[in-house]
Amino acid sequence: MTFTPAPAFITRPTLTGTFGMSASTHWLATASAQAVLERGGNAFDAAVAGAFVLHVVEPHLNGPGGDMTGLFVTAEDPGTPVVLMGQGPAPAGATIAHMRNEGLDLVPGAGGLAAAVPGAVDAWLLLLRDHGTLELADVLGYAMGYARDGHPLLPSAAATIARVADLFRDHWPSSAALWMPDGAVPVAGTVVRNPAYAAVLERLITAGGGAEDRVARIDAARREWRAGVVARAASQFLATPHRHSTGTDHAAVLTPDDFAAFEASYEEAATASFRGHTIAKTPAWGQGPVLLQALRLLDGLEDDRLDPSTELGAHTVLEALKLALADRDAYYGDADVPLDVLLSDAYTDTRRALLGAEASREWRPGRIPGRAPFAPPLRSSLDSASGPGTGEPTVAKSGETRGDTCHIDVVDRWGNMISATPSGGWLQSSPTIPELGFCLGTRLQMTWLDEASPSALRPGSRPRTTLSPTLVLRDGRAVIALGTPGGDQQDQWQLPALLRMLVGGYSPQQAIDAPMLHTTALVDSFWPRTYEVAGAVVEDRLGEAVIAGLRARGHSVTRTGDWSLGRLSAVGIDRDSGLLWAAANPRGGQGYAAGR
Repeated sequence: MTFTPAPAFITRPTLTGTFGMSASTHWLATASAQAVLERGGNAFDAAVAGAFVLHVVEPHLNGPGGDMTGLFVTAEDPGTPVVLMGQGPAPAGATIAHMRNEGLDLVPGAGGLAAAVPGAVDAWLLLLRDHGTLELADVLGYAMGYARDGHPLLPSAAATIARVADLFRDHWPSSAALWMPDGAVPVAGTVVRNPAYAAVLERLITAGGGAEDRVARIDAARREWRAGVVARAASQFLATPHRHSTGTDHAAVLTPDDFAAFEASYEEAATASFRGHTIAKTPAWGQGPVLLQALRLLDGLEDDRLDPSTELGAHTVLEALKLALADRDAYYGDADVPLDVLLSDAYTDTRRALLGAEASREWRPGRIPGRAPFAPPLRSSLDSASGPGTGEPTVAKSGETRGDTCHIDVVDRWGNMISATPSGGWLQSSPTIPELGFCLGTRLQMTWLDEASPSALRPGSRPRTTLSPTLVLRDGRAVIALGTPGGDQQDQWQLPALLRMLVGGYSPQQAIDAPMLHTTALVDSFWPRTYEVAGAVVEDRLGEAVIAGLRARGHSVTRTGDWSLGRLSAVGIDRDSGLLWAAANPRGGQGYAAGR
């Protein structure tokens, strides 16, 4: 096999040790998670602590009013990956008819009308109750401290506030009051505080003051979240019409009953095999099976076609992703998705035959007997305009980084391991709820106002989320937990990293550092839902010859600079030696791993 050797230079080492490892998109979350491990907590205690810190220190990338998905294994059962489901559904009043009556043809990308029921907090509390060991106060104390006492504002957060400053001033005064308290955009490094959110966390802790044991105390916090001041304040505040990404004003439809009806849960993971490994993802109510389908397509090819650092490998990876993503847009949703067919040998063989030498300029979902693929509108980005505060704060078509989601991975000395991607509820999603210090998310923008779609807007159904953590198993035991922010790019950036690790023999840090690429020939999951024919986005470090070769094959290539795509982090276990390891993304200068 010839596979491009990993560069001799890496931005940091792959950390190794025997005690515990944490990695995330922000150093304070990583440090908090590792501190919990040092205090005797396990990986689940640590992940919950780090995730709540992410709500505070990356407020432009996630928040308590958002959602999350996770994948984990326990030390007692390292071969059974479990999905932690924190994706809330559409409220009872969120119907296609209501949106049409509001004069909309798409669910807006910003504003309370696009809010699903917040699912992240209940999911984290569920995990802590069932698999953690520490008290709620010990785990939430880190986030509460940063909210109450302050933390340095990230440059990317300051830039996000600057982009939506006029929206805040003119239409969302409660957001301006929190994020622009002196009427001006705060500079990077400013110590910012959120006492309202600190009070919410304190309320969750004190809700279980009279409970008899740890489980009862956490259950009391879950009830407070679903039926207390959060549900009441959010519903009342957003019931007043306010500006949405459409440039029009609408009231949200979320009610306290919607909050009360939702509970996070556990689900069986979707899996597929690749080169002697088992890859575990969320089911097809999320986009996770895109990675499974792409790996299945590539598993039947020679190794030299799987090297993302060559013209042939990069082309093949892009084309495989386009096929998998077309199936996503045609078949995935919170419904009866025929995933067994989409991952079957016969179906995969048929799809693999479409991988040609030239870049396809067609949107090509597969054909499943008895099912017509949903055909979403293919809007060119040139035909749409997006205003401030719209869409997910992810990577633009040009490759310009506007921020993105968050991610955290933890593994402990006992063998517990988790990969989780919290998102939604960004400070630019909808107006800040003054009593709570945060806003609600906009995940419903991933639904269609078309009953024919498997991801149509339906009360009680989950929007087809992009959140997509990953576990990798070998010989029946989990060995890698990884993931990345990035909306539609999440599985696309994980694919080259996994190919380099599992086929090319790269170390985790080498795979994360290596040049990234992705396709934009997909139906964007975020408002205004655009599509770019044959679009490919690459880091310049892929090299002049490879980039020229991709263009010669018909790809419409956008170059983004040397270090711009992907924010992966990962942890794992070498089951032969017992060593734990961790690696994190250098791009953007805020993701870190820690461990010993």
